[in-house]
Amino acid sequence: MKILNQFKMELLARSSNESFSRVAVAAFVSQLDPTIEEISDIKTAVSEAVTNCIVHAYKEQLGYIYITVRILQGNKVSIKIKDKGCGIADIKQAMEPLFTTAGGERAGLGFAVMQSFMDKIYVKSQVGKGTTVIFHKQLKSR
Repeated sequence: MKILNQFKMELLARSSNESFSRVAVAAFVSQLDPTIEEISDIKTAVSEAVTNCIVHAYKEQLGYIYITVRILQGNKVSIKIKDKGCGIADIKQAMEPLFTTAGGERAGLGFAVMQSFMDKIYVKSQVGKGTTVIFHKQLKSR
């Protein structure tokens, strides 16, 4: 699929950067004139993925989150959110609704939320090396 435009950013895994990341991605995607629902879906999925990096990947340390957004031919959006944190030992288990390693007030719904708002989601992870989440969204043509 041909890349029409691309945006990359790198930010510290701080909770204060979660809202910035979703707004930045939404602003970039806005060039496709998405519906309010589509932009809301994208912002929610980005928020969940970035929060996962902050809460799970780096735990008690500070690391970086790498975000790449691609606008593809045919009104498609591809978003990659990557960390170099602790990684996920069992991706299938981590993607189960209500599963969490954080405990406390965490609901364990991050991946389920991402899946419900995106058309496709791919998760790659290696323990000790980090996790990459890639999701795709087909926007309505206007």
